[in-house]
Amino acid sequence: MKAIIFGINGQDGFYLNELLNKENVDVVGVSRSDGDWLKGDVGDFDMVEKLIKLHQPEFVFHLAANSTTRHDALFENHKTILTGTINILDTVLKFSKKTKVFISGSGLQFKNTGSPISESDPFEGRDAYSVSRIQSVYTARYYRELGLKVYVGYFFNHDSPLRTERHVNQKIVAAVKRIANGSEEMLELGNIDVEKEFTFAEDTVNAIWLLVNNNTKFEMIIGSGKAYSIKDWLVICFSYFKLDWKDYVKKNVNFNSDYNILVSDPAKLFKLGWDQSADIEELAKMMIEYE
Repeated sequence: MKAIIFGINGQDGFYLNELLNKENVDVVGVSRSDGDWLKGDVGDFDMVEKLIKLHQPEFVFHLAANSTTRHDALFENHKTILTGTINILDTVLKFSKKTKVFISGSGLQFKNTGSPISESDPFEGRDAYSVSRIQSVYTARYYRELGLKVYVGYFFNHDSPLRTERHVNQKIVAAVKRIANGSEEMLELGNIDVEKEFTFAEDTVNAIWLLVNNNTKFEMIIGSGKAYSIKDWLVICFSYFKLDWKDYVKKNVNFNSDYNILVSDPAKLFKLGWDQSADIEELAKMMIEYE
């Protein structure tokens, strides 16, 4: 078997590549970044068409995106998320109809009332990122009607040691490690009462694999259904070094969060047999101890 992963350079691409290797699936990885994979942009139709026609893969995974809700990323996300989805699906329709396609979605594209979000909740385009995600899902549904097996997994927050400090969980971990080693810095954060999920990225990738290997459910929430505050994460990370987080954190009053709570209802995912291998404390330990 063969699979193409667009966006292999991210944490999800890394863990998916590892999983597929264990499943004896040959992987063709594509990323805009330099590395041990093909350099390419899923928004480039000619490149996408050439790859899919050449390899005739059993699976294509579209994980590429700039995970930011900033308006200045509007055109980049439109090209990567939406145009990339169209490029993949139209090529599969014409040249490789056997291929199963996975499109990544996000919990951010749903209307968020504070209650756990399920697959049946309505979409809401509250930012540039969500708009592209919503459009890509409607594109997936259209091509599904044309006979393709197109899956959508709606990701909620998930992390790993491979996260960059651009993400707040890793920003905290990196600062805590420096402070424990003698740094006198203060960690500046926004609203630490914001609640979200702290799922291990490898578990998220295992959910993707379960989803694409079933033939009855094609859209699924991928999350733990367990929400914790950023303050909880601070307590866990600082306590690892027997430090009190309140001595090292100050509030950035100019930072506004996109939500107060973002939590999933993963009932359908659990029915597929998914479970977590790491809880929030195990995830923190993993990220702190990673070198």
